[in-house]
Amino acid sequence: MEYSSSGTVSKVAVTGTKVGPQLKRTFPQIESFVRVIKYSRSVANGQLVFDEKNILYADADFFKTFSFNMRSGNPATALAAPYKIVLTESTAKKYFGNENAIGKILHINDLQDYEVTGITADVPLNSQVQYDMVASFSSLAVSKTEEWWSANYITYLLLNDGKQIDNLGTQVAQYMQKVSKEELQFPAANGNNYLTYHLEPLKKVHLYSPLEGLEPNGNITYIYVLSIIALMILLIACVNYTNLATAQSVGRSTEIGVRKVLGAGKKQLLKQFLGESFIITFLALLLGIFASIVLLPVFNSITGKVFTPSLLLSPLPMLSLLLLCILISFIAGAYPAFVLSSTGLANILKSGLRVSSSGGGLRKSLIVFQFVISVFLVIATIVVLRQVSFIQNKQMGYDRDQVLVMPVDLKMKAIYEPLKKAILRNPGVLSVTGAYEDPTFVGWGDGISADDGKGKKDLSVNAMPVDLNYIKTMGMQLVAGRDFINADFSLQDTANDYKNYRSSYIINEKAARELGWTAEEAIGKTISRGSPGLINGVVKDFHFESLHTPIGPLVLFLDTSMVRQLFVKIKKENIAHTISAIGTTWKERITYRPFDYHFLDEDFNTLYQSEQRTAKLFTLFSGLAIALACLGLFALAAFTTVQRTKEIGIRKILGANTGNITLLVAKQFIILVLTGIIIASPLAWWAGNKWLQDFAYRINISWWMFALAGLSAILIALITVSYHAIKASLANPVKSLRTE
Repeated sequence: MEYSSSGTVSKVAVTGTKVGPQLKRTFPQIESFVRVIKYSRSVANGQLVFDEKNILYADADFFKTFSFNMRSGNPATALAAPYKIVLTESTAKKYFGNENAIGKILHINDLQDYEVTGITADVPLNSQVQYDMVASFSSLAVSKTEEWWSANYITYLLLNDGKQIDNLGTQVAQYMQKVSKEELQFPAANGNNYLTYHLEPLKKVHLYSPLEGLEPNGNITYIYVLSIIALMILLIACVNYTNLATAQSVGRSTEIGVRKVLGAGKKQLLKQFLGESFIITFLALLLGIFASIVLLPVFNSITGKVFTPSLLLSPLPMLSLLLLCILISFIAGAYPAFVLSSTGLANILKSGLRVSSSGGGLRKSLIVFQFVISVFLVIATIVVLRQVSFIQNKQMGYDRDQVLVMPVDLKMKAIYEPLKKAILRNPGVLSVTGAYEDPTFVGWGDGISADDGKGKKDLSVNAMPVDLNYIKTMGMQLVAGRDFINADFSLQDTANDYKNYRSSYIINEKAARELGWTAEEAIGKTISRGSPGLINGVVKDFHFESLHTPIGPLVLFLDTSMVRQLFVKIKKENIAHTISAIGTTWKERITYRPFDYHFLDEDFNTLYQSEQRTAKLFTLFSGLAIALACLGLFALAAFTTVQRTKEIGIRKILGANTGNITLLVAKQFIILVLTGIIIASPLAWWAGNKWLQDFAYRINISWWMFALAGLSAILIALITVSYHAIKASLANPVKSLRTE
């Protein structure tokens, strides 16, 4: 859904209740529609009661539109009437054990009985639509009305032909232009006001859509980034093999010479060395598969997914890995194989096999390439870790510590005020309030109008109904005016069809600026959000969405009828005892649902799970890349010191000490590492800035990040090379010179 008010464009994944049925009536390409909304409910079967957080309410065509596997019940009629519900197999077992659940009754929110009309297989983990229960949409009072606005519902359309989506999207946009003008009656003079809809293929939503549906989205960019990193690490391994194979070729001169004397041709030698590469790579593949299965729980904990070994061992991944194995074998083994097989017999017999100067240049280039990748990943990791630290430590404009969040349902509304007072009597409780949703993510899109002195001005805002003491409980700061007070409730006159109803509003600084006022000037001004009311306070801007999004205009209005969550600010001391006491208060007054709570900072952390996982993966991969690069450097340094053993012996006899010899050997490698740092730094700067562009609030990339990564790489390389250099310098020079 895309809409604009006074030039402010908003896009949301949800729609009003009218969109699905009206578009189906209008466009023959649409076979069926499904409106879906997710709720948390208390569900009971006798004394067995659970808080279910994954209940969908969906239209009757839900199981026609989607291919969920219905194990029992009729998919065409399972949701065709009010108060019907379909369970997954796991959920049915939880409530009814091994009994047949069809026809049984579940009591929801201690208000309404629902008949079980179907059982489906558990939802696949990779489904964009997840549920434990699906109830009939007609059970909701809102199903009896059709509205373009009041957007709370995900709408799915099943087309007769999937190829029609682009054409249908164009027709919908044209149709909504007509609706905006004729039905919604936007002012003709203001062409900036409109309402329209866009179509997205379901399979594109998870990785490509900027708007989240029922489940949190992934990001195709991260898939590309992690794939590139995996490829880089594989290339480092290939580089190591190429370097070591060419470096060790000197020791194989006798073998190659004998094979050539006995009649081995170039093709035979080529097959031999490529075969060796394949055997080593294939053994690595087997070990890699074994390690992947063993480490799968660790991988799942990092990524937040639930992968199983059977997914990895299925035919397509196995075939892909085998083809990758063959490709890597050729990439890693091709150069050494051609070098070793192409050396002439006369040269071998005359002076043994020597690695050419051009081969030495290639080895040096490959070392540089390894450290370009390693330093790039280290810098990228520092940037990601710093941004995640910035997110976690940034002042959000509210205090999320020691705030308990508890659900409020329709039945609780009758005891809402007594429950608040009872909780507040606990000595460990500082304050209690309620709201429609928590401040970490205010998803309610709305609009207000005001007179800024130059005429009426419309403004798109985020809005949230709250209770008294919301500002206090959340630790927010008022920059002008006052908080809501009890007297504000007396203005909410519902008589005479709300004709005299007046609201009380608190806006944020951004909203005041958008309306052309300072915080002080806004106090006492009248705005309207369906009903007129005075601005009684201006709250300091706080982040009510993730840091990916700039702070927008926000309106808080006093309305306890829409409270869905209870917030309790508790003292830092004796937290466990305070929670236990609140739980006792809850159980005494709310007997039909268990005491269910979480802390507000958990909701905050959920917003940035993707960034936290990225930080873990980058740390892991950069460490692995550095380790592999040092492994190759270690082996190549060993080969170099062996090649220069006699030179080192002569230098020692002429008076060179351990430090001189260590510097001699290490210098050439340090130059290679420095070259890698110089190449990697601008690439990492570009990539880091590109990633940070996704955040409206972000760190600046500083010089010390490059210095830290560079010094770390140099230090690690120096330690790696110095081992062999010091070992060679401490050896007896007489012994090395005697074996000529």
